Amino acid sequence: MGKRKRAVGDHLIHSEAASTHLRNGAGIIKQAKTTSQKPVTLQIVAGTYERVLHGISATIQVEGNSADQGNGAAVEFADTFLFNAHDSAVRCLALSPSTHQETIALASGGSDQTINLYQLSTRASKTRPGHGPSLPSLAGRKIVENSKNRELGSLQHHAASVNALQFPTRSKLLSAADDNTIAVARTRDWTILSTIKIPIPKAHGRPSGDTAPLGGAPSGVNDFAIHPSMKLMVSVSKGERCMRLWNLVTGKKAGVLNFEKALLQAAGEGRWGRGEGLKVGWNSLGEEFVVGFEKGGVVFGLDSKPKGIVKISPPSKIHQVRYVNYGNNDQFRPNVLAVSTEDGRVMFFSTSPASSDLGHQLPICPAIGEIVSDDGDPKGRLKDFEILNTTEAGGQSMPRFLVSASSEGLIFIWSLDLAPSLEASASVHRPAGAAKSTNGGPDGKPRSQGVSELVPQVGRLLGKYETGNRITCLKAFIMTEAACEDERSALDNALQLKGGPEDTSDDASD
Repeated sequence: MGKRKRAVGDHLIHSEAASTHLRNGAGIIKQAKTTSQKPVTLQIVAGTYERVLHGISATIQVEGNSADQGNGAAVEFADTFLFNAHDSAVRCLALSPSTHQETIALASGGSDQTINLYQLSTRASKTRPGHGPSLPSLAGRKIVENSKNRELGSLQHHAASVNALQFPTRSKLLSAADDNTIAVARTRDWTILSTIKIPIPKAHGRPSGDTAPLGGAPSGVNDFAIHPSMKLMVSVSKGERCMRLWNLVTGKKAGVLNFEKALLQAAGEGRWGRGEGLKVGWNSLGEEFVVGFEKGGVVFGLDSKPKGIVKISPPSKIHQVRYVNYGNNDQFRPNVLAVSTEDGRVMFFSTSPASSDLGHQLPICPAIGEIVSDDGDPKGRLKDFEILNTTEAGGQSMPRFLVSASSEGLIFIWSLDLAPSLEASASVHRPAGAAKSTNGGPDGKPRSQGVSELVPQVGRLLGKYETGNRITCLKAFIMTEAACEDERSALDNALQLKGGPEDTSDDASD
C-alpha cells in the first residue's frame, strides 16, 4: 500500500507513524517523532476534613517525542466517585498492591475510630471526559462513573483515631491508632489476625498536649513502616523520643532506639520541641529508612545507626516523606527522598550525603531539586503527595508524574524530571548566579521570596483541580486501558439479560 501524500506549496509531507520527512529542493530532512502517545489516566483519591472521599480521574494526553518529558501535555479531569466515608475527618488512606487485577482495595481511616473499605476499578473508563456523554452535574464538573467502584464494609477494632494504614501485600492490612495498637487484618474475610500493643509512655513532666486527658501524656502511634522483606517493622509514637523495631514473624518487640539530644537538635527539634517521630519510611531495597520530625529528618542505615540529616531550607514544617525510585533498571537509584512542606514545596534530597556541616557530626543530605506549587506562590500546606512511574518493562524512559494535594483543596499534577539533577549531583552546591537559569518557577515565572536559589526546579505543572474540600491525605495510581474483550463481554451480558440464557455458549466461545 502506497504512502499517503499531501502537497503543501513546494513541499510534500509523508504521513508516517514513526517520523516525518520534509522533502525540499536541498534534500530530505528527517525530524524527530511528533506522534502523540497513548493517554495516561490517573485515579486520584483524596481524603478531606469534610468527612468525604473524593475520587478524581485525570487523563493526560502527552504529545511530542519521548524527550519532551510531558511538554505539550493536556490534562482532563472528571469526578469518579464521592463517598460519605466517616463521621469525622479522614486521616489516612491505603491502596492494596495492583498485580494486574481489575480491582484493588482502598482503606480509609478517620477520627471516628473506623476503617472503611472500598473496591476501586483499575481499568480506565471507555467514556473519557470530552470523548462521549457524561453524567449531568449541577456544579458544572464532568462526571465519569464506574460501576466497579463500591463500598465493601467497615472495621471497628480500634478504640481511638486511626493514624496510619498500609497494605504490605494484597492479603494483609495493617492499621495503627491512638489506642497504642497496630492491628493486622486478613483481606480475604477481614478477620483480625493479631494486635501489637505499644507501651503507653509515662508522664515525666512532659506537657499533656491537645489529645491527652487532664494530667496525662499524649499516646498513640503516629506512623509505621514495613521492611520490604515483610519481617521487620519500625514504628514511632506520641510522647516518645524513640522508635521501636518489631519482629513481624513472632509479633514481638525487637528493640527500642532512643533519639539522642544532639541528634534531635541536628534534625531541627529545638528546646521546646516534642522530639517524637511523625513519619517513617523504608526505601525500596530495604537498605535504609528515614524518620521525619516536625522540621527535619534523620536517615538511618540497616544497622539502625544514623547516617545523614535532612534539613529544610528555608525552615518549614514537614507533612510527608517518601522515597523515590528513579531511573532505568541499569541505573537504579534508591537513595532519593521526597519531602512535602508547610510552605507548599516538595523537596528532593540525596540520602548519600556528599558534604558535611561543621556544626553537626552527621553529614547533611544535599537537596537536588524542588517543586514549588501554584506558579511559585505557595498557597496552603502540601499535606500529601504521590509519585507515579510509567517506565516500561523494556527499560524505555517514560514521563514520571507527581500528584500533590494542598490543604486548600487543590490537586496538582506535575511532570517530574530528576535525571539532570541526579547526573549533576556532584555540582549541587553551585553559585546562585549559575542556577538562575533553571531555578525559575513553573512556566518560567520568578520564585517567591525566601525560596533557596541553590535548588533547581525539577517539575513542570501540567494541571490543577479544585475539589472544594480541605484535603488531609492523598493516594493515586495509574489505570490500565479498558480492553476490547471486556467491553464486548459487558455488552454481551447486557444483551443476555434481554435475550435469555441461550447466548451463554457463544459468549464463552468469544
